[in-house]
Amino acid sequence: MTITADDGRAHGHADLPRLMGLMTGDEKHGPAATSTLDVLWVLYDRVLRITPDRADDPDRDRFLLSKGHGPMAYYAVLAARGFLPVEWLPGFGSYDSPLGHHPDRVLVPGAEIGSGSLGHGLPIAVGTALGLRAQGRHDPAVWVLIGDAELDEGSNHEAIAFAGPAGLERLHTVVIDNSSASHARPGGIAARFEAAGWSAASVDGRDHQALYDAFTAPHPGRPHVVVARVEPKTS
Repeated sequence: MTITADDGRAHGHADLPRLMGLMTGDEKHGPAATSTLDVLWVLYDRVLRITPDRADDPDRDRFLLSKGHGPMAYYAVLAARGFLPVEWLPGFGSYDSPLGHHPDRVLVPGAEIGSGSLGHGLPIAVGTALGLRAQGRHDPAVWVLIGDAELDEGSNHEAIAFAGPAGLERLHTVVIDNSSASHARPGGIAARFEAAGWSAASVDGRDHQALYDAFTAPHPGRPHVVVARVEPKTS
């Protein structure tokens, strides 16, 4: 799908490298950004029920970027989908730019949380799903994107252990697996979630159809995790 953003151009997935190329600087965290690009595009293009005109709708889906370091792909996708002006991208990381090296929810249209500190996003997503359920809002889905290295943080394992037995069916986690975690998981990442009662799938993180099928797989009564495997981090 392509859309026309506020710079008058139609932006689709093929245009994302150009949009990312507008962002320059020494602290780009390039591998962290590019590892998320396909997952972010499939979510925003085909899965998430959120648009710029309903960014404050209480019944919108929530997307939380926990992997907030190296947010270039996130900014590029938000620009392509019309959440923020393409003209903001060249100023990435500069003193007066709203597009910092970590996203700031106060400054970045469409951002649900400020992020970048490892291990925060999944616990916040659990709290968000609990809060929506307590309000009787059962339609909004909560999505959180984390990196495999974040699973070195104990806070995530507490969240994983809680969410399964709590039956947080509207909670969805995407783990970008670029082999950067310090500690191996017996049986793999998906098995860790399954042991806590989650529904789980592992797919090629560059295959858009495989990602879409995994994102939309039914998982009644359980939270759902998709492990998106990408090329190993080399720098």
